[in-house]
Amino acid sequence: MANYKDLKYIFPASSIASGTFADARIAASNVSQHATSFDDNKIVNDISTLALRQASNENKSAYNTNSMYVDVFQDATGITGLTNVTRDSNEFISSVNISEAYETGDRTSTYTISTIFPGITGSLNNWLDGSFTAGTTNSWHWNGAGANLNGDHTTFDLGSGNSKVYVGAKIYQSNTGSSGSWRWQGSNDNSSYTDLTSTFTWNGSSGGSGTAQYAEQTWSNDTAYRYIRLEGQAGATNNDSPWQTELEFKVKTTTASATGSFESNAITAPSSTNKMGAIITYQNNAGTNTLNTDIVLKLSADGGSNYTTATLTAMPDFASGIKMAKVNDLSVTAGTSLKYKIEFANQSLASKEARIRGVSLQY
Repeated sequence: MANYKDLKYIFPASSIASGTFADARIAASNVSQHATSFDDNKIVNDISTLALRQASNENKSAYNTNSMYVDVFQDATGITGLTNVTRDSNEFISSVNISEAYETGDRTSTYTISTIFPGITGSLNNWLDGSFTAGTTNSWHWNGAGANLNGDHTTFDLGSGNSKVYVGAKIYQSNTGSSGSWRWQGSNDNSSYTDLTSTFTWNGSSGGSGTAQYAEQTWSNDTAYRYIRLEGQAGATNNDSPWQTELEFKVKTTTASATGSFESNAITAPSSTNKMGAIITYQNNAGTNTLNTDIVLKLSADGGSNYTTATLTAMPDFASGIKMAKVNDLSVTAGTSLKYKIEFANQSLASKEARIRGVSLQY
């Protein structure tokens, strides 16, 4: 009888039709060499992109699932540690910040006021944020029926060094009566004027201080005009016109910081993780921001004690003017308290402005 060592010649491999082999008898390499490796990053990235789109469409606050965290900055509940950045009401985060607010307090001395109005009763001297007292020198109205408004105007000279950018105005009056049609204009030479608004009817409609009503107009503008003018277009005054009692200007303020950063709140993972990924959506509001230089993403799994810097890779655009970038399987210090941090660099007003629109954290 043949030695057992020679059984391989009696029982070729092709004759084995059933049964099992012990794991230790088959090397992993004997199996893996025949298996095609599977990369799930494409699926994960697609799901993350869909989550960002759904959150954007539904204006959702930050939320997380068992393996993903999504924030499109509908509010500020999902972020912390803001340094030289703000969340804009238009739902983005940037180190170039814009705010708009009405000026308050008596600013009469700030302006030189000139006017071409026929038959005015009262005075404009204290019209800017004056107290509501119809019929006093803190208010005025036209005295003379039938005067055509075309070409009549009041001009506010803010001075040669003006840096204020006006984007709106409220005119308070004693009741809701109409006072013809008008428009706001801006100029730097008091000769050539740019229309800031289309023609509007001067008619108080909203509640103001005391019994006053106000007519509000807002406009888009980035120029610090020296002269702001309210110009009459058409219509006629009459003795029953309401007293004009107060004017408030809305000022647009822009601040820019070259650097800045913000973090997410900590997200608790269901188990310890040492690899993370993310997709961000962003906008080049001005200039072109370079990934990993002007926009830097860092990830942490130990509550921010240790951050690992990601190498972001560009993806197809998320939407018109909105770009995407990704990182997958970034090795991090293991933990269950997950965070991301985004840093800005080289930012400059009207030159390079990055706006972060959304983040989908993968774990």
